[in-house]
Amino acid sequence: MFPLRFLLPFVLLLAIAAPASASSPHVVGPGETLWSIASANNFTTRALAVYNGLDPEANVILGATIKVPTLTEAQAALAAAGDDGATAPANDGSPPPALGAYTVRSGDTLSGLAAKGGVTIAALAEMNGFEPDDQLVAGTAIKVPVGSSLAAEHSANPTRAVQAASPAATPTHVTASEIAAVANRNGVPAALATAIAWQESGFSNAMISAANARGVMQIMPGTWDFVQDNLALRTLDPTSALDNVGAGVLYLGHLLRETGGDQALAIAGYYQGLASVRRIGLLPETRQYVANVVALESRFD
Repeated sequence: MFPLRFLLPFVLLLAIAAPASASSPHVVGPGETLWSIASANNFTTRALAVYNGLDPEANVILGATIKVPTLTEAQAALAAAGDDGATAPANDGSPPPALGAYTVRSGDTLSGLAAKGGVTIAALAEMNGFEPDDQLVAGTAIKVPVGSSLAAEHSANPTRAVQAASPAATPTHVTASEIAAVANRNGVPAALATAIAWQESGFSNAMISAANARGVMQIMPGTWDFVQDNLALRTLDPTSALDNVGAGVLYLGHLLRETGGDQALAIAGYYQGLASVRRIGLLPETRQYVANVVALESRFD
């Protein structure tokens, strides 16, 4: 038997020579983004995106598998792409706001932001459930076109709700069968409604987006008011997860009627606003959203 003092250097040599383990699979869960997955593994979003052949701003589909590389693999992928730096830089622990979110500043107007964003006032209003002559409240997070300069100016920590409004986010989950039941009662394709709910929140009523959409179906306050005033046959409970589903289903049904049953166009309208889609076409993020929902829909047939 070799003395221990001779054996230890040999073991250390093996440890040094052993290659790093290969990438590991990660199945995308509800609410996860490339950023959150990268951050949880101490990588930059770009490093994880490049390794997986994705755009750093791409949406990830729930249930899809993302490969989490080793540091060596991530650095090699970045080097091949002409970049460097794979691990996540130090920050305050706050995730970046959702793509396309902008926090209203004092003095901002809808007309001014529309002009700066390169869209019409009506399109920007429609995206956010506003009327074109509404006054904006400083601190409110709104949705803006991805390609506009506004999308690059969003706050690191946008205020999600500066004033009381409906619906309310509550710590409640619903099931696919509950969503399907609501959809069936209202003549809306159950698989479509369920796919949108899963894409939006993973069936969680606690979700609030950076653009202030709320609950299972991610309903904007303006959309909630529109549904209550024009589509609902009773008073909806803003704290009820099932009524949040009901509002989303009623709005989806409205979009299907407006589009003559064109599901892809209705899905786009749900995300971007139908008036905006008709005026300026589908934004890049909207195209990805439609693709995600269509991919998910088959799972709920």
